[in-house]
Amino acid sequence: MEKFTIYTGTTVPLMNDNIDTDQLLPKQFLKLIDKKGFGKYLLYAWRYLDDNYTENPDFILNQKEYRQATILITGDNFGAGSSREHAAWALADYGFRVIVAGSFGDIHYNNDLNNGILPIVQPLDVRQKLASLKPTDEVTVDLFKQKLISPLGEFTFEIEADWKNKLLNGLDDIGVTLQYEELITEYEKNRPAYWR
Repeated sequence: MEKFTIYTGTTVPLMNDNIDTDQLLPKQFLKLIDKKGFGKYLLYAWRYLDDNYTENPDFILNQKEYRQATILITGDNFGAGSSREHAAWALADYGFRVIVAGSFGDIHYNNDLNNGILPIVQPLDVRQKLASLKPTDEVTVDLFKQKLISPLGEFTFEIEADWKNKLLNGLDDIGVTLQYEELITEYEKNRPAYWR
């Protein structure tokens, strides 16, 4: 997993509450078997017109000034619904590195973290300020200091120490396990023969 330390990007506001995992990535795309390639299906029903091929020009992610945004500002209860990790894969593949919401579905929150996306909880007034930024305004996310730094002010956020450590060091669960590789190897060497 790529390290997340200090990140700067532009924002896109999608202030809907209750955006669930089926809206993030509809079920018909779950049959794909690689983590890559899901970005084009993110928010599919909203991004495309009824013919499923033509982009909806009214949808904010399709507007030219927001196409390069990597920080999503959104509503409450983001990522509720089924536990599909594919929704986090779609967000990451699309290019999002940070999601700022009022709250998250528990499983989706962890799926985002496991895929190198930083989910940040902020109250409505902060999200409204961030949503009002111009498409060219940059926001810096400093994970060390746990701060969002924007042209409209600085805002602190909370994150569990274990998750912070994993992101700062680019460690997924396998990476954490590999930190103990020498101990594991030594243990395996000394296991009784009847266990081999």
